[in-house]
Amino acid sequence: MKTIRIKKSFTLLLATSMLVVLALSGCSGGKSAGDVVPGNDGDSANSGGQVTITHYTIDSEDRTFIEKLVPDFEAQHPNIKVKIEKAPYEQFDSKLQTLIAGGKSPDVTSHYGYGGFAEYYNKDMLLDMNDIIKEDGFKASDYNIPDDLMKIYTVKDQVYGIPVNMYVSLMLYNKDMFDAANVAYPPSDYEDKSWTFDKMVEDAKKMTHVSNDIAKTQYGVDFTWSERDMRPLYFGAEPYSQDTWTNGGVPSETHFDSPEVIAAYNKLFNLILKDKVSPTTEWSKSVAGQNGDAFVTGKVGMTVSGSWSLAGSNDFPFKVGVAAVPAGGNDKVRSVLFVDPLLILKGSKHPKEAFEWIKYLVSDEIQEKSIDLSGGNPPVNTKAAETYYKHFDGIDTADVKKVYEGAVKYGFESYNHLITHYSQINDMFINEMQPIDTGHNTVEEVMPTIQKKVMEIIKR
Repeated sequence: MKTIRIKKSFTLLLATSMLVVLALSGCSGGKSAGDVVPGNDGDSANSGGQVTITHYTIDSEDRTFIEKLVPDFEAQHPNIKVKIEKAPYEQFDSKLQTLIAGGKSPDVTSHYGYGGFAEYYNKDMLLDMNDIIKEDGFKASDYNIPDDLMKIYTVKDQVYGIPVNMYVSLMLYNKDMFDAANVAYPPSDYEDKSWTFDKMVEDAKKMTHVSNDIAKTQYGVDFTWSERDMRPLYFGAEPYSQDTWTNGGVPSETHFDSPEVIAAYNKLFNLILKDKVSPTTEWSKSVAGQNGDAFVTGKVGMTVSGSWSLAGSNDFPFKVGVAAVPAGGNDKVRSVLFVDPLLILKGSKHPKEAFEWIKYLVSDEIQEKSIDLSGGNPPVNTKAAETYYKHFDGIDTADVKKVYEGAVKYGFESYNHLITHYSQINDMFINEMQPIDTGHNTVEEVMPTIQKKVMEIIKR
């Protein structure tokens, strides 16, 4: 189960240096996260009183389901009350920084916004859990959390996060469209060497029908796979220099204007602009709405996406299958992984009680219970994962398990967890690549600007 993703993460974290972000402490005149001494507010459970901890999360059903777990936890822990603080995804990072700067830091959260673990870590926002773990006697194996996953958020032997969910990249396909086109279903086995990017295009062409009548138009594949800067890696082109992983997520060089990276982007954009087997952004909006997914309308044969898409599969109006992401030319990388940790912020006034809440959320029973409550969030707990594989009606349990195990074997940590200033980089990519989406500019024309702007952001 040792993955490239984990190797990269661990190497990065081992070498990351601690940086204090002046913006949090200097701009507002309020407290920074590091200014607050844990347990120093005179309101400690250790003194026999009841304390309240705050769990800060995204205001969406797949995250706020934890509110339903609070009564049971509080019944088991009468000295601890849990308050759930929420924010929309787009406002998650800004509200968190405002709370910290105002001396109202939550106790528990995750990197659910645009900022990743590296950004939080480099801003000195996170509490080293080692002392709490040692005092508690916590062992990841008691919670069926693989050791490799624990290492992702361990820095110089200091634990800064406990994994709670693990998402992988996968392919969903519309069995009805495959049957109508008389095309064989794609394999779920990552070791099936016949399943390549070119084979995917060949199959997609057989299912694509473009008409002036939008109701009669359908496309073979939608390859909106992971963050935009991740995509070249899938084809064997590395946009960030290797020292990124030994320099705190700060690359000395990037290569977004290199021939290799440009060729990789052209492979993907050609699905829309040349092969015409993928929908344009404009078409997708027309059939699925501004933020909708054209695949769920039944007008797209295959979609490469995160495993969070599985959560809605029970409600799709067609038969669904799950397959491996096809090989794009990189023998080691075929899937982007997203392991979400639970973090205790330095501003927590009750870190021990916060850790009790975290242990509750990663326990066997609650991880299994959370699958249904969340609508299909994948657990890190390997025992609970067996229940997760069976969660999706109409999808073969064995296929889900194969896809998950193959994705972990060929997985790579998402850049949004590893690269500094990632939220700004992501915004820039969305804006600068829009003219390529619409066909107004070529990849060759846009990438030099992106290369320049990425380096400007990194140097801030």
